Amino acid sequence: MYSPDTTKYLIHINITAEGVVEKPDVVGAIFGQTEGLLGEDLDLRDLQRTGRVGRIDVQIASKKGETKGEILISTSLDRAETAILAASLETIDRVGPCVAHVMVESIEDIRVSKRKKIVERAKEILIERFEDGTIDSDELLDDVRQSIRIEKIGSVGDERVPSGPNVLDSDAIIIVEGRADVLNLLRYGIKNAVAVEGTNIPKTVIEMCEKKTTTAFFDGDRGGELILRELLQVADIDYVSFSPRGKSVEDMTRKEVIKTLRNKVPVEYVRDQYFETAAALPPELPKGRLVESSETVERTRRYIDGEKRAKETVPKIPETIRDHMDEVKGRNLGRFLTQDLTVIREILADEVEKTVETLDVPVSGLIVDRVVDQKLLDRLVGKGLEFVAAKEFKGIIKRPLSIRLMKISI
Repeated sequence: MYSPDTTKYLIHINITAEGVVEKPDVVGAIFGQTEGLLGEDLDLRDLQRTGRVGRIDVQIASKKGETKGEILISTSLDRAETAILAASLETIDRVGPCVAHVMVESIEDIRVSKRKKIVERAKEILIERFEDGTIDSDELLDDVRQSIRIEKIGSVGDERVPSGPNVLDSDAIIIVEGRADVLNLLRYGIKNAVAVEGTNIPKTVIEMCEKKTTTAFFDGDRGGELILRELLQVADIDYVSFSPRGKSVEDMTRKEVIKTLRNKVPVEYVRDQYFETAAALPPELPKGRLVESSETVERTRRYIDGEKRAKETVPKIPETIRDHMDEVKGRNLGRFLTQDLTVIREILADEVEKTVETLDVPVSGLIVDRVVDQKLLDRLVGKGLEFVAAKEFKGIIKRPLSIRLMKISI
């Protein structure tokens, strides 16, 4: 419509014709009825030829035998010349065979419009693009403390795997995926983490798993699952902490890290979902353990027996998935849980199908004392559940990656 490099003013003109006319008729009337009216210096054709007036933009529409619309003309003339040119256009009284009425509505100063846009944009930049220069003493202290913790990251073994400073001295270790995960745990004061850095588990980590109480803590994605599978095959793991679905350990907040580690579950509760050969093992061994020392078996039995005795003598509110499993086990019950493991609804185990369709609040998981088949699992996946713990899983041909399956230990 106009050249932003040269235009100073934009003339807005309203036009009404008592009949049906088209754009060429309007343009012809403008040139024909203003020709020679203002002399050679302000002749419209000459002004267009020299680039001091832009092209004439006509926007009209006809309705019920009458044509109305707007004419826009851009100019680089000065104010007085632009006003004279605009006034001359009001002398147009016919368009083609039709009587016409032309009125200058306004003359827009393009530079003023640009200045307004500049001011508005400058306000946005001032608010959004400048870095916050305020000083917060607490943030400064946190940054310093964090840098001290990060500086303490080290490495262990011949493979030089990244680790926290307390890995060798601690009786318990946390196995994570990479260096960034170790750093994030250090930020929160957790100094006994060691990284495997891929599915090829370092020999140093395998040896430490034999001597220390070990918790696997990987990302909640496909990569984390593959590393856990590898780790369970080659190392003696005691517990597994599951990150929220799609969440990386290096991106988790302090609250999320503490909560996830607190909700860790014994490896026997989850091993079956990773090894299909588990069902073939003798019943006296924990299912899913491909290579199990007698000492580890005995330790596991003592642990489970101790948990049972503690439950019988000291009633408590369930805080972990394992707690809910213990309470549901053998009672023919089912529990739908929120993400923070609060019970949404407790039902009879055979009422799961009917209840899942009536839940109107977000559900994170199900603990149920019954067999779960493919049909029920598909319905639970459709409801967005992140985990299911059941007495047994039968006929599961298609296991979705979006849901975690855990077997309730008998």
